[in-house]
Amino acid sequence: MSEIRDPLIRVTAMPTDTNPYDGVFGGWLMSQMALGAGALASRVGKGKAVVVSATDFAFPGAMAVGDELSIYCDIVATGNTSLTIAAEGIARERNGEATTKVCSGTFKFVLLDDNNRPRAVGEAAL
Repeated sequence: MSEIRDPLIRVTAMPTDTNPYDGVFGGWLMSQMALGAGALASRVGKGKAVVVSATDFAFPGAMAVGDELSIYCDIVATGNTSLTIAAEGIARERNGEATTKVCSGTFKFVLLDDNNRPRAVGEAAL
C-alpha cells in the first residue's frame, strides 16, 4: 500500500511550460517547487516567508505536456528565524495512473515581521 500525502500544489503542465526540445522546462518545475515550499513556510510560520537559498535540485524523470504535477513538501530543519523545506514533484500521466518522480530540491526561508525584519519561528507576524 502506498503512502497517502496531500500535495501543496497540483497543476497541469501546458505547452507554454516546455523547453526548446518539447520537454517540460526544469525552471518551471523549480518554480512550482518554490511555490509549494513557500506556501508551507507561510502557513507554518504564520506570516511572510521569503526564500533565501535553493539547493540540491535533481530532475530524475521527465513529464509531458498534459501530465499533472503534484508538489509535496516537508520541513527538514528549523532555525531561529528560518525553515528549511524539502520539495518533491511527482508527475501523473494525463490518461492514467502511472506516476514518476520528476524533481526535488531544498529551499530555505526566513520569516519576516511587518517591517521586513527577520522574526523568530513561532512569533506571530504582527
